[in-house]
Amino acid sequence: MYTPPLARLVEQLQLLPGVGPKTAQRLALHLIKRPEKEVQALAQALIDAKKQVGLCRVCFHLSAEPVCSICSNQNRDRSIICVVADSRDVIALEKTREFRGLYHVLGGVISPMDGIGPEQLNIESLVKRVTQQQVTEIILAINPSVEGETTTLYIGQLLKPFTRVTRIAFGLPMGGDLEYADEVTLARALEGRRELD
Repeated sequence: MYTPPLARLVEQLQLLPGVGPKTAQRLALHLIKRPEKEVQALAQALIDAKKQVGLCRVCFHLSAEPVCSICSNQNRDRSIICVVADSRDVIALEKTREFRGLYHVLGGVISPMDGIGPEQLNIESLVKRVTQQQVTEIILAINPSVEGETTTLYIGQLLKPFTRVTRIAFGLPMGGDLEYADEVTLARALEGRRELD
């Protein structure tokens, strides 16, 4: 149906999340019509992002530097750490402009069905941060799914002996994702956090 180079482009675009065959075709045809300079700029941006963006060595958020801009910001409250599953959650919470502490990105949630246990996540480094620094509160901001609840309870039990452990309030629907919640809902969820039972 397509000439081979166009078919390869459509095939690669379909690998992106949320991009089906029709959207991939539409994107590919759009890119083919754009000036070569624009397409080269897009390709270079993809290559640069892949080469330069890694994980912060402190909190595991996406960063082009060894330590991300949040962890290196001396105006942040270093006594509070908000624990999230993914960098998308950090971005969503930062949009609220309500949280002034630090973050810790787990890199996922405990999911035995997918072969993900605590040892595959950045939990050991979180425990080390809490025990070696003066952390007065851990806020667990993990999506309210079965896996998220399992992860929240596991981390809560690990950290309770060392510091206060709270979780964000649920103005979020069960099974919902933090990244899709609006800023007001997230801000209220942060304000309404409570002690983990």
